[in-house]
Amino acid sequence: MPRRRAVVAFDKFRGSATALELVRAVANAARERGWAADEVPLADGGEGSLVALGGANKVSVVTDPLGDPVEAEWRLDGRTAFIEMAAASGLEVVGGAAGNDPIAADTFGTGELITNAIELGARTVYVMLGGSATTDGGFGAIRAMPPVARLKGVDLVVACDVGTLFTSAASVFGSQKGATLSQVKLLTGRLERLVQVYSDQFGVDVSEAPGAGAAGGLAGGLMAVGARLESGFEVLAEHARLDVLLEGASLAITGEGLLDQESFNGKVVGGVADWARAEGVPVLAIVGARDPGVEVPANVEVVVLSDRFGEDESWNRTVELAADVAGEAIASIS
Repeated sequence: MPRRRAVVAFDKFRGSATALELVRAVANAARERGWAADEVPLADGGEGSLVALGGANKVSVVTDPLGDPVEAEWRLDGRTAFIEMAAASGLEVVGGAAGNDPIAADTFGTGELITNAIELGARTVYVMLGGSATTDGGFGAIRAMPPVARLKGVDLVVACDVGTLFTSAASVFGSQKGATLSQVKLLTGRLERLVQVYSDQFGVDVSEAPGAGAAGGLAGGLMAVGARLESGFEVLAEHARLDVLLEGASLAITGEGLLDQESFNGKVVGGVADWARAEGVPVLAIVGARDPGVEVPANVEVVVLSDRFGEDESWNRTVELAADVAGEAIASIS
């Protein structure tokens, strides 16, 4: 009988475990029980994507959201660059919502990173969104980038982690970035004006494109200068050749910190479930917590660590418990 094989494809558990830590531990648990295991750390295009891709190998000093210098890590593989906008323009860079100025915060530093990557020879640039401090519609990034004519030979790809529309960015995410109700209204008006600016300057209508509101509208701004918007999960899954790894697999093991309805709308667990279903592979999803009422596909079995082990244990021993759960599931199949 052929050796059984698991494809281990986790997202991070925010605050308690990285995707890399989880896939290594769970894959080792599979191997200890005689299975082969493929390690596939994943993300949805937001924070953690760079780690899932193998980590940074470049550092650039750029401008943070409020105008101060910041060392931002990114990755260059040959002529392909991977940039996490949060490294330059993220909310954590300014100390969270309490340290942010949601009106002044801009994406100039992300534009500087894109420019640096192009100057170092990148001809495909992936910009991964999520965790932004900004709602500037990408206007700051555009100011820091080469003229549109100089981008013609560059394949600029935006990995979106949400489907938010451009002019909805402030109302959906503004409060998380410290914006008051009156500031949300002001930011929304600014985004509405940028729709017209981008149409006039670049001939691109960003108003109805799903995902254009990601990272405070940075996705839409980059779309205006020629970027393609893609699902962040699919960008990383294709880079990892997840579809090839799933062929002939006995089990896919995935997970994330919180399973909610968004998990099946472009996030890692839902993406793995979809890709695994196409190959007829069952899925074990190990999650930290689960929102009630979440509908789970028929090919997915869910184990909730906080339900089984308690909230404190699941938070403090995430990696160990995930490996234990996976090991038990594999033992029941073997």
